[in-house]
Amino acid sequence: MSVLSQLAAESATGGPAQLLPARMLMGFSLGTHIILVPLGVAFPFLTLLMHFRGLRSGDAVALQLARRWSAVMAVQFAVGVVTGTVLSMEFGLLWPGMMGRWGSVFGIGFGVEAWAFFLEAILISVYLYGWRRLKPWTHFWLGAPLPAIALVGAFGILAANSWMNTPRGFASGAAGRPVNVDPRAAMFTPMFGPQYWHFVVAMFMTAGFVVAGVYATGWLRGRRDRYHRLGFCVPFAVAAASTPVQLVLGDFIARSLFRRQPVKFAAMELVWNTDTHVPEYVFGRLHPDGSVSGGVKIPSFDSVLAGFRPGTRVTGLTSVPVGDRPTPGQATIVHWSFDIMVVIGSLLMLLALWYAWSWWRRHDLPRSRWFFRAAALSGVASVVAVEAGWITTEVGRQPWIVYQTMRVSEAVTTSSAGAVWAMLGTVVAVYLCVFAAMVTVLLRMRLRWRLADEQPGPLPTDDAPERMTPYGPPPAPSARPPAGASAAPRASHESDDPP
Repeated sequence: MSVLSQLAAESATGGPAQLLPARMLMGFSLGTHIILVPLGVAFPFLTLLMHFRGLRSGDAVALQLARRWSAVMAVQFAVGVVTGTVLSMEFGLLWPGMMGRWGSVFGIGFGVEAWAFFLEAILISVYLYGWRRLKPWTHFWLGAPLPAIALVGAFGILAANSWMNTPRGFASGAAGRPVNVDPRAAMFTPMFGPQYWHFVVAMFMTAGFVVAGVYATGWLRGRRDRYHRLGFCVPFAVAAASTPVQLVLGDFIARSLFRRQPVKFAAMELVWNTDTHVPEYVFGRLHPDGSVSGGVKIPSFDSVLAGFRPGTRVTGLTSVPVGDRPTPGQATIVHWSFDIMVVIGSLLMLLALWYAWSWWRRHDLPRSRWFFRAAALSGVASVVAVEAGWITTEVGRQPWIVYQTMRVSEAVTTSSAGAVWAMLGTVVAVYLCVFAAMVTVLLRMRLRWRLADEQPGPLPTDDAPERMTPYGPPPAPSARPPAGASAAPRASHESDDPP
């Protein structure tokens, strides 16, 4: 029996009928939204870093990249508004039991994220509008708070999620209702620090690899100009610098789970019985009798990873009743997700070392096409790793929606299963349209930029930004120099002040 059929059988025998479609809808919405999150959190930093480089050195190519990236940032933010709003509505529609009882405890995180969202929307609007309309450094400093505001938004979401993993900051009153809420304790739970920093560094790492992957693809297609070189080097350097940090943080959060959520750790590592000298399984599948098939078994290595010595005692799934732990099918999914994340992270570390070695030896990019092939795939691989990380976090907490406090089945909506299935179909259809529109807009922007770059003469910045983006009023025709006349390239700002 496959893992999927095993999961279907497990879902059919436990919980109300609407639980399965509610889980699928929430999983689909979160899985699609998380694709946009790395760009929402870290892309403003990459854009401003390129902008700063252009202003500091008077580099028109860097300024052109920054301006174009700001347009992409705006499109991504607009789509993120849609997917983020749907997610916030689903919390109330699909899980009213959780929001009704615990919203007063952990809802402050969503409030922080909402304020950050509004501030980010205002700053992105000002930053996008400010090209050629503000003095160069004034424009830059008005956009400079964007990365910090994005991190504040991530702070709110991670505070809420870490509370679901390690609930704190309240006392139980009548009928189990929370009383004496301590907002500070509810936000800064034991898992908040490990989760937040692991998430933030993952966002910078993923955004860097995604953006660099676009220019690596252009490099493979023969576009070896400075525009593609700079567009590759800056985000890839950020991603490469983040990768070793992320490996350390990943090890730290795994040990935090070992201490704070031992049952989730047992699911991640397919540990059935509590014991010492526990083997590590690389992939593999857990069966209902506790046996593991497939994968690669490394004796005692899981105990070493958890406590640095083979004699470390690792808590197994059977340490809690059957109804209080992930099912074998869920544990297998968690284990595979965790292993996929670790494997991808390790491969990206090798790619970063390749880049660093070449830069140290020759102060130049690697010359092998295999490096650029791997770099072109690194963005997709990073997104897959982020998805795998969230699957590990959410599925590993099952059957709890609030760890050891409220079950998912207790929180789910009382609406009929048919209504939830219909909602799932509607959301899928809407998202397909939204993402198709986003891809279409980005491709049209790319085509405009490529046609502009193919024009002879100086960088075509005098009609920017409206001519460079598919929105805004049409530009007034600008005077072109007569044939044979020389024209000095202009910076990407209208002001004649030196950058």
